[in-house]
Amino acid sequence: MQITIVAGARPNFMKIAPIIKEIQKAQDNGNDIYYRLVHTGQHYDQKMSGAFFDQLGIPNPDINLECGGGSQAQQTAAIMLKFEDELAGYRPDLVLVVGDVTSTMACAITAKKLGINTVHVEAGIRSGDNNMPEEINRMLTDAICDTYFTTSHYANHNLLNQKVEESKIHFVGNTMVDTLLQNIDRIKKPVFWDSYELISGKYFLLTLHRPSNVDEPEKLVKILNTISRATHKYPIVFPVHPRTKNILDSFEINTDKFILIEPQAYLEFIFLIKNAKGIITDSGGITEEATVLNIPCLTMRNSTERPETVSQGTNELVGDDFEKLKKYLEIIINGNWKNSVIPEKWDGRTSERIVDVLLSHNSYIPSNGKIY
Repeated sequence: MQITIVAGARPNFMKIAPIIKEIQKAQDNGNDIYYRLVHTGQHYDQKMSGAFFDQLGIPNPDINLECGGGSQAQQTAAIMLKFEDELAGYRPDLVLVVGDVTSTMACAITAKKLGINTVHVEAGIRSGDNNMPEEINRMLTDAICDTYFTTSHYANHNLLNQKVEESKIHFVGNTMVDTLLQNIDRIKKPVFWDSYELISGKYFLLTLHRPSNVDEPEKLVKILNTISRATHKYPIVFPVHPRTKNILDSFEINTDKFILIEPQAYLEFIFLIKNAKGIITDSGGITEEATVLNIPCLTMRNSTERPETVSQGTNELVGDDFEKLKKYLEIIINGNWKNSVIPEKWDGRTSERIVDVLLSHNSYIPSNGKIY
């Protein structure tokens, strides 16, 4: 079996790393399974891409399509054109896409139009917010794939409601958790840690990048001012996404309370999550890592595609409710955050289950009518 694995952006790299390791392990055990790694180049600089490959032990891509930059429409078109050429030269039995970035959708569509069976890892998650580009990517990808690997019962139900055949759905867990657990003993103290005299459990970690939070300077100012006041004496470590940095620089927003740093490589960023007093974010993936590491997390969104991080994990939705934000920060500071559990099958063995399914069936990969 020949599989083309697609990655394009940072969240993808964390999801493919353990799958590649399991495929390599299966090869070592004499199984007839091979992969070709295609990097679309959606995230193309060293901090957003290269460092993750190095730290997670991902082999160099067989090809980089170099489709970084441009609008979403331009990037989608560029990826589809170049991936079509790639598949014409190296036609696999399966194309495996992960997550919900532009590369995921573009490559799934291209593969299906060429009649190639397509597998979606992290299928079925939904936020219900069609203003998020990722939500469009999820819906379109799941509308056309042949096989679906899911992270939760919630995702399974979403696919069944979409009329996906039950035989095509495989509840396997979360590959992000595989990567986290495989690397937790390797995390690294960031170079700026000592110079800012940071102490474990004595700072908050902030990430913001969604247009709804950062594109309107007035709203961004209100978010930062609220966080600054409500966290009292605690410093706030703020890895600044390029999108957010442009707004901060253009409008000269006061960030004196914040430790502004560049986006971090994987091992350094997980160190920051693991040692934080609490996390404030608008990212989905970080809520998963916070849940597994039992770190209180507040999400600056009105909905989440990962509701299990709220119903079972350490996460709470804040949205635009600044009074709720202040209340929750006070609870975290007082050490009274809610109890949590790790969701089912978030145990570090998801990639093993995925490869077992790939090895157990031919290209269509049915699950014998049962979600397991």
